[in-house]
This record gives sequence, structure tokens and C-alpha cells, in this order.
Amino acid sequence: MVTVGVYGFDLDSFLDTLRGAGVGELVDVRQRRGVRGSEYAWANSQRLQAALASEGIAYRHRVDLAPTTELRRLQYLEDAVQGVGKRSRIELAPEYRERYTLEILDHVDLGAFVDGLQPDSASALLCVEADARACHRSIIAERLAEGFGIEVSHLGVSP
Repeated sequence: MVTVGVYGFDLDSFLDTLRGAGVGELVDVRQRRGVRGSEYAWANSQRLQAALASEGIAYRHRVDLAPTTELRRLQYLEDAVQGVGKRSRIELAPEYRERYTLEILDHVDLGAFVDGLQPDSASALLCVEADARACHRSIIAERLAEGFGIEVSHLGVSP
């Protein structure tokens, strides 16, 4: 299992990174599957799915693993207090981590999720932040590693 964000990549480097990691399936854990700005238009759902399909990489959207709008707003408030933006954040607020775990992650059957992973290739958890520590995908990855013994690495900027 790997995790990857959108920020810092263009489409070609993103696909090269996935190929290099042996990714056969991308699991999109975003609530809204779009990214603002022309620089990241390639990461909007339909364009991304088409690009992945051309590479033979399967795509799944797991909205049940996405943070709610309320949780995202909680993180944005903490970002404002810390004077950082979504693209420069390097860690999640403790309250966000706790609430994401209690309100979202604890309600997902990760055993079924793990059983559904492709056995012959790596799966990638996708969100937008470049640094996994600044994204909820790191919380999912921690749970998968601790609860299921899955080795997880973070592509791009790593913790």
C-alpha cells in the first residue's frame, strides 16, 4: 500500500510515480473529487480516471473514507490559527485526527476494504496534500499498518 497526494505533481510525473511504485489500483479518498486551479485540472475525477485507465490502473472512490465538510472546516480553522494553508500544512490538528478516527474511520469495515485490494499490485490511497502527515490518508494508513500488518509507504513528500 502506498499513499499519494496531488500537490507537487503534474500528470506525467504522477503517473510515472504510480508506475514506479507498482500501483495497479488507486483508491480516491477525497469527498470532492476536484482540485482548484488549472495546474491540477488533471486530478479532477473524470480526467484522472481516463488517465489511469490508459495506464491500466483501476480506480475506486471511497467516499466513506473521506472527511466531512465539517471536519475539513475544523482543520481549516486550525490552519488559520497556525498561519498555514492547505498546500503548506505539515501536520493535522490533534482534534481533527481524533474526530476523523471516531466519526469516520471507526465506522468503516477496513477488513472488507483490505479483502478487496488487488493481490498482485500495490494500491494507492489518493488525496491532495503533498505531505501525508498533513492529510487524513495518513490516519487510514496508520490503521491499515497497525490493524492489518500492511506495509505502507508515502509517495512524494514523506513523513
